[in-house]
Amino acid sequence: GFIYMVSSFSITGTVNSFGKNQIDYFKRINKMNLKSKLLIGFGISNKNTFNDAVNYSKGAIIGSAFIKFLKTNKIENIKSFIDQIRG
Repeated sequence: GFIYMVSSFSITGTVNSFGKNQIDYFKRINKMNLKSKLLIGFGISNKNTFNDAVNYSKGAIIGSAFIKFLKTNKIENIKSFIDQIRG
């Protein structure tokens, strides 16, 4: 299992970076040294938010941004989406 850390109270997929409150929240949860892996989701839509997420967790969960990509791109282009997010 894992713990899903919600990164924002805004509409999913709309943030460009995380603010101080979110970063403080991620740090606070990390200090708890929980046994479950921490993953960050909700608002992961670009390189900045992905990098912030993986700096404070074991991974990022990307939902809305991926669905939007699939609406206008072919499945064969998924690797380009991943490369763009990872930078």
